[in-house]
Order: sequence, then structure tokens, then C-alpha cells
Amino acid sequence: MFGGLFKKRTIPAEEMFTVRKAALMIIAPQNFRDEECFETKEELEKAGIKVVIASLTQGKKKGSRSGLALAEKSIGDVNVDDYDAVMFIGGSGAEIYFKNPIALDIARQSYKKGKLTAAICIAPVILANAGVLNGKSATAFDDAISRAAFNKAKAVFTGKTIEVDGKIVTGNGPKASREFGRKLAELI
Repeated sequence: MFGGLFKKRTIPAEEMFTVRKAALMIIAPQNFRDEECFETKEELEKAGIKVVIASLTQGKKKGSRSGLALAEKSIGDVNVDDYDAVMFIGGSGAEIYFKNPIALDIARQSYKKGKLTAAICIAPVILANAGVLNGKSATAFDDAISRAAFNKAKAVFTGKTIEVDGKIVTGNGPKASREFGRKLAELI
């Protein structure tokens, strides 16, 4: 009846069983740090990792250097089980998540479920406030806010460019973006 409209396609075994890794990147609705978003994302995608961007709401978001990123999801619609890694991007706008119950819950869930849980620049404060840095070694943008959050969480501030402690990865700022992305790609 359909005479030749449908062609049979044989799918190679390696294609059938390939599981694509995915990472969730959470950015502020405005004033996220461009390099930390775009360079980290580029490094992950070069490694074949799908990156999904989330923010408070879906849509276009503007970075502190005027770059535009498209948030495909709102943080309220995130299912941590869909990702191998969850990362929070810094920049002055990241402060919006310091006490946001949804963001803090995402960080907690990611950590409790054994996902790679990461943050860069000022965003490790989110991890500290979520309680996932307790007793961990971590790095962040070195300022009074980060130091206070780390002290409260009993985290060890190392000041390194990138710090890995188990499934926690932290970076200290924009200049660490590419290295942060490569380290995440290596560990995912």
C-alpha cells in the first residue's frame, strides 16, 4: 500500500547503545559572567556533552559582558535525575540564588544523588549555603562573601584555580572557565 515510501534503516550497535552525557548549567537571569557560561559550555560540548541552560525563567538572559544565553528551562522545572552534572555559573547576578530555596534544593539533590556538583566564581556560595561544602575543600572568587559562606559551612577555602573534592568541582573565576569546563568534561 505504501510502496517504497518507507526505507528500512539498520542502526549500528554502537549508535544504539551510546548514552549521551548531559550537564545542567544554571545562570542568573542577568549579570551572569559571560566567560564562565560560554567558555565552560564550549569545553563541555567539545567533549560531546549536551549542556542545558536553566535560569529563574526560560528565555534570553544577558551576561555582565552583554552576551546572550538562552535558558531552555526554569529552575522550577529541573529534574536533577536528567543530568550527569549540575553547575552554577558566577557573576554578580548569581547572588539571586544564594538563598533561593529551589536553587539550594537542586544543589542538595545533585550532591545527594552522586551527580557532579559544580560552581565557579561567586557561585560556590550557593553550594556552601546548600550545605554541600561542609568539610570539603573548595575555591571561589576570594571576597568577604565567599569567605563568610565557606566559614559558616566549615569548608576549606584553598584559593586554587580549580578544586576537586570528590564529586564537588569549584573554580575561582572567569580566567578559570576553560579549565573548569575541561575538568568537568573529564569527570562526567
